[in-house]
Amino acid sequence: MSTDTPDASADDAPSRAELAARVDELEDALAEATSDDAKKMSIIATKGTLDMAYPPLILASTAAAFGYDVTVFHTFWGLEILHEERSKNLKLSSVGNPNMPVPNAVAALPGMDRVTTKMMEKKIDDNDTATIEELIETSLDMGVEFQACQMTIDLMDYDEDDFYDGVTTGVGAATALEDMADADIQLLV
Repeated sequence: MSTDTPDASADDAPSRAELAARVDELEDALAEATSDDAKKMSIIATKGTLDMAYPPLILASTAAAFGYDVTVFHTFWGLEILHEERSKNLKLSSVGNPNMPVPNAVAALPGMDRVTTKMMEKKIDDNDTATIEELIETSLDMGVEFQACQMTIDLMDYDEDDFYDGVTTGVGAATALEDMADADIQLLV
């Protein structure tokens, strides 16, 4: 068994000029692919209920998958999403939500938030939808920056060690505003 390859004809070999042109094309393509011109998205997450935790996480992970540089600034109840223990017990409010399958008079009864939360958790599980924790971990793996508002951390007496690993703490409103000003897309959720 021979490892020799048939000799290519000298006429088939690319010229030095053709090789140099191809190298230039590849260098240009690499420079374009690694340029710092990535689009940026800035999301402000202010709500910490089960139904309001999903929109910023889904939007952030999807934008990151499309190559966006994504920052999500969590403030007030939105910090519940980043809290490792509390994020596993987010509730769904049944009162004041016109799309809930129960009338407000029934929704106001004691224990109905627990019932509607369990209904939603069952739908999430039955549909094989990613959990909050899975979305956070996926987003962090994709380079999404989750920021925790320092004023809210102080106000709500949070312990910074209770947030998911990879969450940026100590971020103020001025930093969030700078990020929004530089972003191509700004969302308040």
